[in-house]
Amino acid sequence: MSRKQLDNFVRLLKASPSGPVFNPWWQIDEENDIGPRSPAIRRKHLAVYFRERLGKARLAIVGEALGYRGGHFSGIPMTSERMLLRKHADIVAVLSQRRSFQLPGKGGQRPPLQIVAGIKPRRTSKPSVCPDGFSESTATIVWGALLRLGLKADQFVLWNAFPWHSFDSCHGLLSNRMPNKSEQAAGLPVLDVFLALFPCDQVIALGKIAAAQLEQLRVNAYCARHPASGGAKIFREQMARILR
Repeated sequence: MSRKQLDNFVRLLKASPSGPVFNPWWQIDEENDIGPRSPAIRRKHLAVYFRERLGKARLAIVGEALGYRGGHFSGIPMTSERMLLRKHADIVAVLSQRRSFQLPGKGGQRPPLQIVAGIKPRRTSKPSVCPDGFSESTATIVWGALLRLGLKADQFVLWNAFPWHSFDSCHGLLSNRMPNKSEQAAGLPVLDVFLALFPCDQVIALGKIAAAQLEQLRVNAYCARHPASGGAKIFREQMARILR
C-alpha cells in the first residue's frame, strides 16, 4: 500500500452517513475524547496498523460494525484501546508467550509485543471515563483466538462491513446498534476498496450481516459465528478448523 493509496482510503472513510453514526477518524467525541487531537491519533493508529500488515496478512476477518468499546477510541476495528495500551493482561500474556516460543532465525525477528509495533499507541478516551481504556469482548476473543492458533499479529487484518460506529441515539455515543439497510449500503464501497488493498487467501465473515455484505461483492467467504452473545466457544472451534 503506497502512502497515496492509504491517504485515499482514509479520505474515503471521511464520507460517513448522517444520523446516529460516529466517525472516529474524522470526528471528535466531545463527551469522551481526551482532546481535539483524538481523531488524528486514531488515523495514525489505523495507518500504521495497515502498513504493518501490507503484503503479510493472509487472513481477513470482517465484522458487522465498529463498536464503542473497540475502534471508536482505538481507531482500529475489533481492537480495544486497552489492548493498544498493553493494559489487557490476557492479550499481553498471549503476545509474550508467542514471542518466547518463536526465536528469530537467521535475519529474522521475534514477533512484536504490541498490537501496533511501529509507534507508541496513545489513548483517546478520557481517563475519567475509563481509567485503563475501554475493553471490548469481541476484540479480546478474536485476537486471543488467532494468536493462540499460531498467527502472528501482522498475518491477519480486521475490518467491518459497516466501517463506522452506529450508536443508539437514545443512549448516546457509548452504545451500539445494528446498522440499517441504507447504512450497510454506504459501507459497501469502503469494504470493496479494503478487500482490494488486502487480497488475502482467506476471508471470514463474523455474522450474517458481514456475510451478506461480502456476498453482494461476490467474495467467497466463510461465515463464522460472531463471538458476542455466547458465541465465543463456537467461534474458537471454527477458527481452529479453518486455520489448522
